Amino acid sequence: MKMKKILTLATAFTMALSISACGAKNAAPESPAPAENQPAAETPAPEANAPELTPEEGAKLVVWESKDERAYTDAVIKEFTEKYGVEVTLEEVSPTDQAAKLAQDGPSGLAADVVIFPHDNLGKVASTNMVLPNDTFEAETKNNNTEAAIQGVSYDGVLYGYPRAAETYLLYYNKDLIKEAPKTFEEVIEFSKKFTDKSKNKYGIMWETGNLYFNYPFIASNGGYIYGKDGTDINDIGLNSEGALKSLEVYASLKEVLPVKSGDITPDIKRGLFTSGDLAMDINGPWELGGYKKALGDKLGVAPIPTIGGQPAVSFSGIKAWYVNSYSKYPNAARMFAHFATTKENQLKLTELVGSVPTNKEAQESDLVKNDPNVSAFTEQFKNSKPMPSIPEMANVWAPVGAAFAEIWDNNKDAKAAMDNAVKQLQELNAGGAAK
Repeated sequence: MKMKKILTLATAFTMALSISACGAKNAAPESPAPAENQPAAETPAPEANAPELTPEEGAKLVVWESKDERAYTDAVIKEFTEKYGVEVTLEEVSPTDQAAKLAQDGPSGLAADVVIFPHDNLGKVASTNMVLPNDTFEAETKNNNTEAAIQGVSYDGVLYGYPRAAETYLLYYNKDLIKEAPKTFEEVIEFSKKFTDKSKNKYGIMWETGNLYFNYPFIASNGGYIYGKDGTDINDIGLNSEGALKSLEVYASLKEVLPVKSGDITPDIKRGLFTSGDLAMDINGPWELGGYKKALGDKLGVAPIPTIGGQPAVSFSGIKAWYVNSYSKYPNAARMFAHFATTKENQLKLTELVGSVPTNKEAQESDLVKNDPNVSAFTEQFKNSKPMPSIPEMANVWAPVGAAFAEIWDNNKDAKAAMDNAVKQLQELNAGGAAK
């Protein structure tokens, strides 16, 4: 995500991108009805029994995409229009904002036909019927993509998404500043004590210290969790568990070598420091890989996140996928675009341009993925990650837990007290009956 690029991982996931307020989409003057009852126009494929759609007459699509990954979508749009004759307009909207924007603009016909968001948003979006199931291409999607990806883009047993990438984050480092990536956070502290000089704006390590998406390793690496039963039991919250508190001890200890308020650590600030050689290590996602490679070249290194409390760091992971707006005037064309954009070839295009980990099983075995040390590193970290919960109540988690991290980091609040308070707020929000 960027998700977050959490994400707020989180988010994802996220987790500062421009947002088009209403878009260039040709909306009907009255609120359209959801397209969920509109049958897909199917004709037998010439060489298989899989359905083949044709776009509606005069179909024009709008898709939402992040600024960081639009190079891939621009290329896909060009190929799709050449093949099917459907005009497609791209509007830049952060994936972490798209679920809320879809809820706001979908019923009025102002939202994009095809949207993308981290999978932790799916429960709320699907339960309010804002996206159409991936029905026409269901069998093909399930056959071609990993089980984790299919689980991530499904809700209540129904497949909704067209998965395109698996995302998590890892440690970027500048080989000119630190020759080898540290294996533990104790080593990170040891290096940073010598390197960090706030007066010169030089730091050993940075990450978004107030963002749950990037802070999840400081919850989960020693057994902490958000919701129990693989993220589905809202009555079992593990944010203040013994394992979480053990990992949080490491989190709190890092304040010594990163004397910066959590609100002052932004993606733009980190990016500028890292590319200028004033930041030795950055915990970040694949969306930064292209820019970092361009800026640092052979000096760029990537590695797993250092161990926390003696245990491998467990990062948040998310599945990015396209979804079809249920209020789209052109659901067939939208389905076709979402499917076309997530083929093996186009997932590899995303890998080549952005550095993401494909969800297509054949793409994961390609030389492009296996021979690229950067993508391979993300794949390895992904194996030691946990998917963000996708139930609607996940939306309630970000604000109170993010505030708890900020209290610990900025105000030296006791970790247990901060997380106890966050859990109490979360229980109250969940008891309200709907995700806020």
